[in-house]
Formats: sequence, C-alpha cells, structure tokens
Amino acid sequence: MSDPLTVALVTWLLAAVDGSAAVALQGGLAGVGEVVFGALLWLLDQWYWLMDWVYYVTGVEMLNPRYRYMHRAVLVGLCVGVMAPLIGTFLVHRQLALIGDALAHTAFAGVAVGLFLNAVIDLGVSPYLTAVVVAMIAALFIELISETTDAYNDVSMAIVLSTGFALGTTLISLNAGGLAVGVNQFLFGNLSTVSPQSAAILIVLFAVIVGTVAVTRNELLYVTFDETAAEVSGIPVNWYNRVMVMLTAMVVVGAMQIMGVILVAAMLVVPVAGATQVSRSFTESLVVSVVLAELAVLLGIGVAYYGGVTAGGVIVLVAVGIYICAVGIGKLQSARGEAETPEMGTIETDGVEVDAGTGGD
Repeated sequence: MSDPLTVALVTWLLAAVDGSAAVALQGGLAGVGEVVFGALLWLLDQWYWLMDWVYYVTGVEMLNPRYRYMHRAVLVGLCVGVMAPLIGTFLVHRQLALIGDALAHTAFAGVAVGLFLNAVIDLGVSPYLTAVVVAMIAALFIELISETTDAYNDVSMAIVLSTGFALGTTLISLNAGGLAVGVNQFLFGNLSTVSPQSAAILIVLFAVIVGTVAVTRNELLYVTFDETAAEVSGIPVNWYNRVMVMLTAMVVVGAMQIMGVILVAAMLVVPVAGATQVSRSFTESLVVSVVLAELAVLLGIGVAYYGGVTAGGVIVLVAVGIYICAVGIGKLQSARGEAETPEMGTIETDGVEVDAGTGGD
C-alpha cells in the first residue's frame, strides 16, 4: 500500500521542484528584462530632460515638452543617422546596396507576424521585436542561398524579398482581429507612433551595431575591399558576411519606425553616395556620410512636423537634395583642382589605395 503512495509522493515532489525551478528561471529572466527596460526608460527620461532644455533655450515648437513623441522621434532619427550610413558605407562598396530593400520587405513580414500573434494568442510582443527576429533570419538566408547555390547576391535578395513580402501580405489579408489596422505606419513610417518601447528597442540595436562595427572594423574593411586576400590571411569571410547582413537587418528595423518599409533602404545608400563625391578616404567617407544623414534626418523631421507630411518621404527627398549638392561640390573641387573626387573603385582606406571593384559612381 505504501509503495504506490510513496511513488506518487516522490513524483509530486519532483514535479513541484521542477515547477518551482522553472518559475524561478522565468522570474529571473523577467527580472533581468525589467532591469534592462528600466535602465532604458531612465535613459529616455534623461533625453526628455535634454530636449526640454533645448526647447527653453531655442523655443523650437516641435520640441515642446507636451510632445514627447517628437522627442522620441528625434532620438530615433539621430540614431538612424548614425547606424544607416555606418553600415551602408560597407554595403555600397560591396555592391550590396539593394540588400536593405530586401530586408525591409522581410521586416514587414516580421511586423505582420507580430501583429498576427498578438491578435490570435494575445502574445503581447512588440511588432518591432518580431521584425528584428524575422529580418535577421532573412539576412542569414540571403547569405545561405549565395553560399550553397550558384545564385548571385541579387538573385538571393530577390528571392528573400518576394518571400518576405508575400508572407506579410498573406498574414495581413487574414485580417485576424483587425490585423490590417495601422499597417500604413509600418509601410510609410509615422513620427507619432514612436512609443517608449520601440525607442528602447532602437537604443539596444544602436548599441549593438555601433559596438560590433567598432570591434570588427578592420576585418570588415578587409573583407569589403579584398575578400580573397582576407580569406587567404585566415579571416573567416563567410562569418563576417553574416555579421554584416545581420547588422543591416537591425538597421532596417530601427529605421523603419520613421522611414517605413518602402523608403528605409534609401538611408543606407543616399548619404553614402553623397559622401563618396567629396571624400578622399574610407574613414572620411564614413564620417561625412553620417553628417549628411543626420542633416537629412533633422531637416526632414522638421519639415514633416511643420508641414504635416509623412516624415519618411521628406527625409529621403532632403537626402537626395543633399546628394545633388555633394555631386556639384565634387565637380567644382575637381574643376578647380582643390581636391580629386575619388572613384568608388579606388577609394583610399586609411592612406592605402585599395581596388574596391565597384566601378565609378
């Protein structure tokens, strides 16, 4: 009589121990998440304080303390102005300018997945978080298709782009629980929808992207301009290629908040293209592209706020206008002999001229 009872008691105790361990683990992870999110919200509070100070000094209406969403929009814009050209400079010189467009469409699929899960099972996860995951998986698939088949990069990008956008439109067409509501903000961007949660996610992405590039800059530069020599020297080229496309996916999702899916790829390319017209080295091109991107973002956000238009389109138009001015300045520099406008295929990398193999721009 005691044997079955003992077995049942031991089984119950083991289940209780396992359950308590699982609860403790879940509670620990939740606690870590709360601490991290709390720290990010504290950073946002400091940003609000800075924007309030700027408002009282300058009197710029869009920075009024009543408009916290504009404070977050400016923060997102400034971060995008650094992240996009930081990664875009490597992509342009590797003839991968269109990868941003492909990942933007798959990020849209990630948004649709998040909205779908929230509508069906009430998951409560941010669509931008699911967009990061889906975009990074798509980035890895682009590299995997290129490495395991004879397809060129543009073919793998086209396959992933069409698949991602097809998945997104299919999930939206299901209209589960009003899924189609608010999709326009992801397609075209919206300053007023930058929530504290999405701003916090962007801060994390910003730290990861800038930190990774700072640590791996030399290897990424070597792989960008001479992949064969980098492989011979022992650098794991395929691994760094994967790192680059995953960083691109993070940039795309971060910029999607204010740029939208349709226009997000422009910030990876246009400021970099403008910087190459007036820069003489890779490092100089990188710095100038960040300056041009920040200028385009701030002017675009200002025009969008006061003009009541979509921010993404205005930012891109301003960036294109800056690019045209940069081309004109570069031509004048060449005509006057003040400086030689670098060709995309022979840009100097920290004083050493390297054949990028991309041709003139």
